[in-house]
Amino acid sequence: MKKKSTKARKRFFVLSLLFLGIVGVFVGTIFQDWLEIAKKNQEISQLTLYYSELLEEQESLNSEVTKLHDMDYVARYAREKYMYSLPGEFIIKLPQE
Repeated sequence: MKKKSTKARKRFFVLSLLFLGIVGVFVGTIFQDWLEIAKKNQEISQLTLYYSELLEEQESLNSEVTKLHDMDYVARYAREKYMYSLPGEFIIKLPQE
């Protein structure tokens, strides 16, 4: 009877180790997948922020393009930015505060 009991214990021990090994592999895989999902979620939030910044920039550029189609705006912009003047005008540059 002791022999069967010893064999049964050995078999139980081996099967327990095998089961624990399989469970360990599954838990490790799940943990790695969970870490990967967390990284991807962080990347998604960063890319969403970057996307919103790009949308704001696009809106600003579209506004600038619309303004540049107006000849009065272009003339005023050129006079202010590049110091062009109309005939008879004098350019006085004031120091910026």
